[in-house]
Amino acid sequence: MDGTTGFGVRPGEVTVELPATPDAGLHFIGRLRTPWKSRSECPRNARESQAVCTVEVDPAFRPALEGLEGTTHLWLLYFMDKAPRNLVVQVPKQYGRGRGTFALRSPARPNPIAMSAVRLLGIEDARLSVVGLDCLDGTPLLDIKPYFASTDCFPEAVVGWHVDYARERGEQQG
Repeated sequence: MDGTTGFGVRPGEVTVELPATPDAGLHFIGRLRTPWKSRSECPRNARESQAVCTVEVDPAFRPALEGLEGTTHLWLLYFMDKAPRNLVVQVPKQYGRGRGTFALRSPARPNPIAMSAVRLLGIEDARLSVVGLDCLDGTPLLDIKPYFASTDCFPEAVVGWHVDYARERGEQQG
């Protein structure tokens, strides 16, 4: 399998040849259980869904959950294992114009590491109930970090091309 399930290359997109061997190794610490089995079912971003999903942490890493009680939000980092890794310029359907991969939040990237700020609903054994995911069922979990509103929130943050796009469409930014 080439890792491009459901993607394909759109006109205007650019691919590169990747190195034959990776530079680093990672250990998956669990799996994410979501209602979505195909890319077309997934929400475009995590804020589009209120689906309750499950974070299954492998038993060996269960002690690492100590101290999460009372935490309301987490960062989940996960590996989009079904995404292509060779796209460097992409043409998102909703924008219709090429953008560099690093200017997008697309799962298609050289290292398909995704992150979502999720709301933690509960913890039972090594299973966390969360809201705020946008990935396929069975996606490998890389890490869990607490979300600190004091340091993780930048209300003034801007993505230049997105502001320009909204302005061209006459949309209000806020």
